[in-house]
Amino acid sequence: MSMPSLYDWVGGTAALERLTAAFYDKVKADDVLGPVFARMNPDHPAHVAAFLGEVLGGPRLYSERYGGHPEMIRHHLNRNLSEAQRRRWINLLLDAYTELGLPDDPEFASALVGYLEWGTRMAVLNSKPGARPGLDEPMPEWGWGEVGGPYQPKKS
Repeated sequence: MSMPSLYDWVGGTAALERLTAAFYDKVKADDVLGPVFARMNPDHPAHVAAFLGEVLGGPRLYSERYGGHPEMIRHHLNRNLSEAQRRRWINLLLDAYTELGLPDDPEFASALVGYLEWGTRMAVLNSKPGARPGLDEPMPEWGWGEVGGPYQPKKS
């Protein structure tokens, strides 16, 4: 069996677009994150889905259409994001993920949460006033890590 990418395992672009649409519906109604995204472009959920898809091993849509990782970094500059906002972002995304019934195996969850923790912490650091992140950073590439791939029940 060849190892599927995280992108393939989650269900590809369609699954990620459903996830980000459901997530940003939650964000709009949230007292912590709603103000941060009050002027969000209607295409923002699709942009984030493309970014996540590329990070998880899918097509390079975000890089080709929207400017890649440097552009994502620029979107966070001088936003002064807080730890409370970062944690709420993760919690609402994971709530939407669970509600949609996307793959719930522990290996995938571990890989996804690992990226979300890393990515949101980088966003907070890059958002601080005066931060000077490297704008030539390559797109992160997230995989299964040390867990060895998706959970497969033993055949009896």
